[in-house]
Amino acid sequence: MKVLYLNQEENEIIRLAIENNRSAQQKIYAKFSSKMLSVCRQYIKDIHQAEDIMITAFMKVFVNLIKFEQKGSFEGWIRRIMVNECISHIRVQKKVSFLEDENYFEESFNNIESQFSVEDIQSLIDSLPDGYKIVFNLYAIEGYKHQEIAGMLGIKEGTSKSQLSHARKILKEQIVKLKNYSNGTE
Repeated sequence: MKVLYLNQEENEIIRLAIENNRSAQQKIYAKFSSKMLSVCRQYIKDIHQAEDIMITAFMKVFVNLIKFEQKGSFEGWIRRIMVNECISHIRVQKKVSFLEDENYFEESFNNIESQFSVEDIQSLIDSLPDGYKIVFNLYAIEGYKHQEIAGMLGIKEGTSKSQLSHARKILKEQIVKLKNYSNGTE
């Protein structure tokens, strides 16, 4: 019963927010802003810039709220807007290029211990070239398939696979270095 009540409450808040009720919009922002800032931060190194992008994306959320069809998770719908806004920002600001490299290989990270902090891992991801970072985040974190990534970024599916392969190779090398450094073997 409680889940149904919470869902009804969320639907009511969404309905009020569509009517430009500032209190309802504030409730949505308060509920999701910390998670969405984290999403933006995955794509944007600078926390202040990530926050600006998140705020811009929330404006798009409120403008397009009427288009939310309540067929999936509201949080997932907001997250998709955040990711798209980050990608748009990166394209405009940095003019990311993707290498047309059809040669790629799948590499597993299953053998690597998870002994690093979230900050360490985010720092490693941040150090990737932008094209690799975007594809890595979309695939490994957001769960998009290569065909979807290719469509979002206007690249070939093979290019998406290649970018992910290169990102994984770099991350694996960086993790080995970090592991050796933390063990005092470097």
